[in-house]
Amino acid sequence: MENFKRKTPEEILLSISKLHRGKLKVYIGAVSGSGKTYHMLREGQHLKNQGIDVVICAVSTMQRPETVEQIGDLDRVASIHWMKESVEKKDLNLDALIKRNPEVVLVDGLAHRNRKDAQFATRMEDIRFLINHGISVISTVNVYELEGVTELARKLTGVEVEETVPADTLENADEVVLIDATPETLLNRAAEGNLRFGKGSALFKRGNLAVLRELSLRLMAEGVNESLDKHRDELGLTGPSGATERILVSAQYHWNGSIYVRRGQQIAKRLNGDLRVVTFINPQKELSKVEATFKRSIVKLVTKVGGEFDELPLCSRRSLPRVLVNYALEHNVTRIVLGHSKQSRWVEFWQGSIVHDMLKQTRNIDIFMVADRAEHEGERILPAKLSKPKGDDEWFRRLSTLEVERKILQIKRGKFKVYIGAAPGVGKTYTMLRDGNDLEKKGIHVLIGLLETHGRKETAAQIGALELIPRKVIDYRGTQLEEMDAEEVIRRNPDLVLVDELAHTNVPGSKNKKRYEDVLDILAAGISVISTVNVQHLESLNDAIEQITGVRVRETVPDHILRLADEVQLIDVAPQSLQQRMREGKIYAMDKVDQAINNFFKTVNLIALRELALREIADDVDERLESWERSSALRGPWRRQEVIYVCIDATPQAERLIRRGFRIAYRLKAAWFVNFVQIAATDEMLERIEALKKLTIRLGGTFEILKATHRKQIPEALVSKANVYKTTQIIMGQSRLSIWKELWQGSIVKKLLRRARHMDVLVVADSEACTRSPNKA
Repeated sequence: MENFKRKTPEEILLSISKLHRGKLKVYIGAVSGSGKTYHMLREGQHLKNQGIDVVICAVSTMQRPETVEQIGDLDRVASIHWMKESVEKKDLNLDALIKRNPEVVLVDGLAHRNRKDAQFATRMEDIRFLINHGISVISTVNVYELEGVTELARKLTGVEVEETVPADTLENADEVVLIDATPETLLNRAAEGNLRFGKGSALFKRGNLAVLRELSLRLMAEGVNESLDKHRDELGLTGPSGATERILVSAQYHWNGSIYVRRGQQIAKRLNGDLRVVTFINPQKELSKVEATFKRSIVKLVTKVGGEFDELPLCSRRSLPRVLVNYALEHNVTRIVLGHSKQSRWVEFWQGSIVHDMLKQTRNIDIFMVADRAEHEGERILPAKLSKPKGDDEWFRRLSTLEVERKILQIKRGKFKVYIGAAPGVGKTYTMLRDGNDLEKKGIHVLIGLLETHGRKETAAQIGALELIPRKVIDYRGTQLEEMDAEEVIRRNPDLVLVDELAHTNVPGSKNKKRYEDVLDILAAGISVISTVNVQHLESLNDAIEQITGVRVRETVPDHILRLADEVQLIDVAPQSLQQRMREGKIYAMDKVDQAINNFFKTVNLIALRELALREIADDVDERLESWERSSALRGPWRRQEVIYVCIDATPQAERLIRRGFRIAYRLKAAWFVNFVQIAATDEMLERIEALKKLTIRLGGTFEILKATHRKQIPEALVSKANVYKTTQIIMGQSRLSIWKELWQGSIVKKLLRRARHMDVLVVADSEACTRSPNKA
């Protein structure tokens, strides 16, 4: 152990020198007015009451009543006053302080620069001088005054900072305390006249205050984690500390690789963690063209989201769990993200399961399995409704005539929503009609402007009580052709109109050449529109679609039309489910099924189109999110409606699982439930259940007891209830059974994983084995 190792002469001398040096404590805040000086002075009063000699020098109260009050009877050492550009500055009087020789000096403005003829150029150097003379110092700094943060703060807020301190200032301090203040609090203080803006007035915009506040919180979290890692290293502790998240995504050069990366990125961002992505390759085998394409996609995505990427050599499938776990331990990973096993029970028995083998080899890393909702439910809808908040400066700047006209058009314009899918038949029209009926029931006047059911009975059944506007008949060279009657839609003036197939080319003789132009006219009339489109119809993807399918799509829609939408929503269907719909005649007539499946609807095409659709909408979401983040939170809001479901038993790990469920639900702003499956009803068991229930309720969760007569019924009971809750993430602990007991009794964890493949599943590490070697677990 490190504690018993003999100290070197250098370490002994360093320890002795520290006995004679003063300490440095720093209060950090987002901006001036956070309350740093107030808390510094209050601590000074506390120290003085303990009999410690405390003085103040170069403290700026800004005449804030609460801050001035905290000075009280603290001794003051006069500072050196001087003027810079008509602004009074205060330097520390080092000679007077050394002569006075207090135990502690309270001083504001760690980033302050001294006058030209001062002994040192900066206040930081002054403070080091005092510390070396055995005088402790308590000081203050704003987050944007730290080098390394200054440039980021400038990019995010546009604020220029003249005076800074070295980036390692906080690291070298003996103690750092964050003084957190919300934008509302700061703005209220400003409204009450307790804050002076001066040159820093640009900071006091709601968006800037929010960004700087988050910067300070993140910076502190990183600093605390680095300190924790150092202490753990000194104690010889290995593996993740559990105080911070390090997410490792195991992906493949496959269509679902980017889905796992995106999910890992969401988790890392929401949990303020780091992201790493690894793939396994056979060094002896060259990547296929498809694999090379997916590799470029994944590498580009990882780079874009700020993650680290590695390729690991794989000799055999059996060695993959061991290699992945060792890599995770080497990089202090707290959570491994990968896909659910899709093997049957018997295949897993004979060939082994990567997930189950990983659970055997590690007890100190959480395993997170990404849901395969598409295969279970047939489709998945990914919402992408985002909007950009307006900065405070927008409220006061006078608009130009052109801007006024544009604003008026935006105000008058109807709302625009688009359902997008990878191919025909995924369910876009079905969902659009379902939405229309739901809105109609809420009192919204909904009409169907154009509908293409393609003979699909399920789709036609969704029309319900909605009224269809008759199509306009156009005579073209003696032929009667039908088209959407946009003029009639505008004349009827509903609240909302449903328009199918946005990329459709109108028949000759129509007012507009394309249907999306009709939609723009309808929107301009103040009527909201819900429409549908397939990813292959996006203009920018036309060449890519041809490369994938060998088909040049003639009907396209400009990409900016999609960007114009207030809301874009993806309807996702697994290729196998889509082909099954095809075989059942739910997409095309039965006489066209074989031809479609052997051409456009080939499995390889559907997989590629699905990947393309997912990437396209993911990029759209990301762009909108980044736009939002420039004025708001750095990591963005959580876009999924999560429901957390915690499965517990009577073991000591139950409390840990409940607390973990609470922390995850809190961060995701999710509803959360705790379920206990009761078999026995002894007094001891009932007492245990009551204690777990009280903990759950205390943390704000919902506790429920399920009944079972045998241990084998537990997995089915838990999954059934999880489905009732519409759970998106199950949390459970690792199995503690030996291999022989698992074979004899069966593993509840394995059975749960097999039944819950349509949900995200988090298997929480066993806290009692944090230092156990993975090869001995």
